[in-house]
Amino acid sequence: MNKVKKLFLRWETFLILVIVLEFVVFGSLNTKFLNIKRLFSGLNQFIPVCIISLFVTFVMITGGIDIQAGSIVGLTSITVGVLWNDAGLNIFVACAIALISGALCGALSGFFVAYTGVQPMVVTLGGSFLYSGLALVVTNLSANEAYQGISNFPDAFRALSKAELFGVVPMQFAIFFLLVIASYILLHRTNYGRKIFLCGVNPHAAEFSGINTRAVIMSTYMLSGFSAAIAGILLTAYLGTAKADMGSEYTLPIITAVVLGGTSNLGGSGGVIGSALAALAVGFLRIGLSLNGLSTQYLDIPVGLLLVVTVSIRFARTNPKLRKLFSRKKRQTVVTRSN
Repeated sequence: MNKVKKLFLRWETFLILVIVLEFVVFGSLNTKFLNIKRLFSGLNQFIPVCIISLFVTFVMITGGIDIQAGSIVGLTSITVGVLWNDAGLNIFVACAIALISGALCGALSGFFVAYTGVQPMVVTLGGSFLYSGLALVVTNLSANEAYQGISNFPDAFRALSKAELFGVVPMQFAIFFLLVIASYILLHRTNYGRKIFLCGVNPHAAEFSGINTRAVIMSTYMLSGFSAAIAGILLTAYLGTAKADMGSEYTLPIITAVVLGGTSNLGGSGGVIGSALAALAVGFLRIGLSLNGLSTQYLDIPVGLLLVVTVSIRFARTNPKLRKLFSRKKRQTVVTRSN
């Protein structure tokens, strides 16, 4: 009985209920929302956010934050395009180089966070500008005009997002599902994952216990950069165009998904299942509102409100003064009723 109670009290269960509620509400307002093929099609462009949020979770559990992932998406996209179109490399060799580049970008920022002690917000904000600028530099190496992008990719590359499993499930959704499993095992079932949590709970105690906290923290940013590179490749394959500004609007949805998923913005707690469910919930919210007439330029408003409300509730739950105040009022209410 206690196990059932704990299951229902888990944050992931709440997120599942939110997703179910979204299906009920948006499905009743517009039946197109219940069309599975259309729903997957609408979610395709949001899958990169879902993928990146899995590994930004690692970063935030250590007490950091990563707001540069969107810039790495754009850098990856244009790198793939230029290496294939202008350098003449095989498309999958270009993808491999882009993946390494994304991981190195994450590692660079992670190095400054871990080894210099600079605030992660400052480092990743600088990284965001740096990698956006590098994407423009790479664009200038191409014979194509920047506004046109690079297109006409091979069919084998386009199949990364256009192929469907069982004729319904897009390939990139299947890749996301595999990454959920891989990231869950890495974070929750390995010694490396336990080191990440210890770094977030108490980095000094983790250091005294023999953990190389700097290397662990740096590695989380490397994983985040690598996931952004995966997202950039999949987005390029889906849209069929490589551009430097891809992913520029992803920062808010990524952070919202991770925080809404139950990861503390102070570090030390969180999980990839929660982030995955929250990312899907945010994606379904955007699709549902769009299908019901809300202009795409206003879709960040409800996402921003969701982020503020989530952080506020989490702060209220963990703030000792507020908890003491509410418990005192609860006792007063009980005493009043008994009298």
